[in-house]
Amino acid sequence: MTGAVRLIDKIKLRAEILERIRHYFAESNVLEVTTPVLSFAGNTDPFIDSFKTSSTTPQYLHTSPEFFMKRLLTKGCGSIYQVCNVFREGEAGRFHNPEFSMLEWYRLDYDYQQLMDDVAALIRNVSDKSPEVVKISYQDAFKSLGINPHVATESQLADLTERQGISLQGMGKMSRDDWLNLLMSHVTEPGFDKEKLTFVFDYPVSQASLAKVRKDKYPLAERFELYWGGIELANGFTELLDADEQRWRFNHDNQRRLKAGLEEVPVDEKFLDALARGLPACSGVALGLDRLLMVICGATSIDQVMSFPQSEV
Repeated sequence: MTGAVRLIDKIKLRAEILERIRHYFAESNVLEVTTPVLSFAGNTDPFIDSFKTSSTTPQYLHTSPEFFMKRLLTKGCGSIYQVCNVFREGEAGRFHNPEFSMLEWYRLDYDYQQLMDDVAALIRNVSDKSPEVVKISYQDAFKSLGINPHVATESQLADLTERQGISLQGMGKMSRDDWLNLLMSHVTEPGFDKEKLTFVFDYPVSQASLAKVRKDKYPLAERFELYWGGIELANGFTELLDADEQRWRFNHDNQRRLKAGLEEVPVDEKFLDALARGLPACSGVALGLDRLLMVICGATSIDQVMSFPQSEV
């Protein structure tokens, strides 16, 4: 009986959060949309693996609704949002499930700094909490380690990782971004105040993904990630508008995949065609709803906020 009550409680909490999300966006005239789950193109990101069908012409379950949502933006839909389930192969653990809920939205004429403020406002609105907001650049996040992550060499990063006592068992050949990600997850992130909304922004260009790159002392990606309660919750950008640059990044991703022994993924030509026709200036963000629920209700595992986690499917 107790277990049944807990299940009902988390279902009710999820429903309440979704209602508040919809109210938040309705208040600012952001339109809710629905897009396909299956596509003939996959995610080229070398750090993400897509599920694909076994049909003669394989299709891929989306890892994010991003490409379809941006195609809607090129058709004049205005600012939009979507709540949907997404799929990522090989993701299972305390904070991961192969199928999980995502909230993704795009604001026209916003840059990534404005979008960070929007994310903080939404979280405060749906959680009934008022956490302090901290914004820290990617470079400053590494300051305590005595390196500049934008210029440090692979050798310097490898030496630093060894000095930090981080285990490399089962890691295989490491790229520069692998070293940076390892240091971020094992050393930098644990130091963030769990009570505060911590935004890390201005990432290395090698981690730009679909973000705009800004020329500074050295090029920086206008990208941010949000941490709260010791968990990474969201990933956002000032969106890249250049179709040629985006094609180059997709192809470069596939080269990195092949070098790492991963399968090459078909590039989304329809998305690139839409981008070439003109994506309006905007910023977008993807937020993990299950992880947000974890922080709101104090759960220690993603399984505790899902009706049917992978272990029960």
